[in-house]
Amino acid sequence: QVQLVESGGGSVQAGGSLTLSCAVAGVTPSTFSMGWFRQAPGKERYGVACLENQGNTNYADSVKGRFTASVDNARKTFYLHMNSLKPEDTAMYTCALVLGWDSLCTRAGDVYNLWGQGTQVTVSS
Repeated sequence: QVQLVESGGGSVQAGGSLTLSCAVAGVTPSTFSMGWFRQAPGKERYGVACLENQGNTNYADSVKGRFTASVDNARKTFYLHMNSLKPEDTAMYTCALVLGWDSLCTRAGDVYNLWGQGTQVTVSS
């Protein structure tokens, strides 16, 4: 059974940094798209970043240049490095994985079938 376990959320002041982790249990992804999503209270879930198995990434304009998606060499833990955080980045962040996608990265949530439990990020001004 494949599971995604997230960690790394927390509270930080504006301008600070956080790194979210998403550990994959039950499989070692070879071809995949990994997405990072966030949902603020009263708003819809929004894909902020994705990473595919060739290492290519895609970012929402709102986080481009500040967020970086990566994976460790073993492809067992994915990361979202978040710098220059703003209050508007406050949200529940969730990682998601779809296996079998080769060299294709998407921020569209409906293609993902494996989801983490989510971790809260709060940025104060």
